[in-house]
Order: sequence, then C-alpha cells, then structure tokens
Amino acid sequence: MILIFDYGAGNIFSLKSAIERLNANVKVVNSLDESFDGLILPGVGNFDPAMRSIRKYKKIIEEAVRSEVPILGICLGMEMLFNKSEEGRLKGLSILDGEVTILPEKRVKIPHMGWNNLLISKDSKLLKGLKNNSWLYFVHSYRVKPKNKSIVVGEAEYGIRFPVVVEYKNLFGTQFHPEKSEKNGEIILRNFIEMCRK
Repeated sequence: MILIFDYGAGNIFSLKSAIERLNANVKVVNSLDESFDGLILPGVGNFDPAMRSIRKYKKIIEEAVRSEVPILGICLGMEMLFNKSEEGRLKGLSILDGEVTILPEKRVKIPHMGWNNLLISKDSKLLKGLKNNSWLYFVHSYRVKPKNKSIVVGEAEYGIRFPVVVEYKNLFGTQFHPEKSEKNGEIILRNFIEMCRK
C-alpha cells in the first residue's frame, strides 16, 4: 500500500490517478496511523500549513527512512525534507541537511512554470530508464540547496542550474511533478512503485 499524505491544501487527484493507472494500491490519508510500503509527500500547498499538518508524524517518517521504506517527496514534499525554507517560518522535517531558497527573481519569471529538461548527473534508482534531457513539468518558485551535494542526481536550468532530483538510500525528491509529466513521469512513478513492491 502506497500512502499519499494530504496536507489539506489542494487537489492531489491527478497523483492518485497516475499511480492507480500503474496498478498499484494507493490511498490518500491525512494521518500516518497505518502501515505502508511507500509514502508520497505531494507537491501541493504552502510550506508552513503543510509542516503543521505533518510534523507530528516526523518520528514515523524517520523510522520509515531507517527501515528503507521508499519515500517520494514531490516539489513542496521534497522541500519539506530539508531544514528550513524561505517560504515559511517553521522548521522543516530536517531529514536531509540543507535549505530551500527562492529562485533568482531578478533573472527569471517566478514561478518557474512549464516544461524543462532534466540533466541527469549520476545513476539513480528513481530515474532508471529515463533518458538524459527528458522533458518534465515544473510549477515552483523555490529550489533546494542540499549541504551534501552527493545526494543530487538530477538538475535543471532556469536562470541558474539547480538540483531537481535528490536520492538518499530509499528517500527520493523531485522538484518537478511526475504525475503531470506524461510518459517520462510515468517511468519515474513506475520505478518508485517497483521499489515499494520489494
């Protein structure tokens, strides 16, 4: 069973549908009171309200990371895995070391919205079968700045070059939205589902 955590912020129907199309058991929840084979933190909402709804489950998420249960953070969901964000005042989950900052407003239009190509920088379980320079769909104003650069497996360029895929053991994050990225996004979600099945 894959759980999608709903921060109460918006429509995550497209994400649930994308996973159901790949024949996986998926459920949208607003608490982590049941066991799961995989967890998705979706990319909908604002940092502080999302943190308020999930921070009480920090220990459960940390235990899942230790037990190598696959976890995928999408956009905001990835940003919350870090220590803090310029979007909010609350602390992040601090599962990954680093911060989240706004894209360079003087150089580019914000939000970064639409298709952009992915520059794959190293082998990745999540990106297996995806070609370098594949196009994916982005909607975001912020970027992650991990302290440990070795967790970055993919980048994109928009005014600057910045990380858009992180991977640490069975913990994954994408700045883009796989559920809105057609066939390329499907490859990524399929890889995640396969890891959950193992």
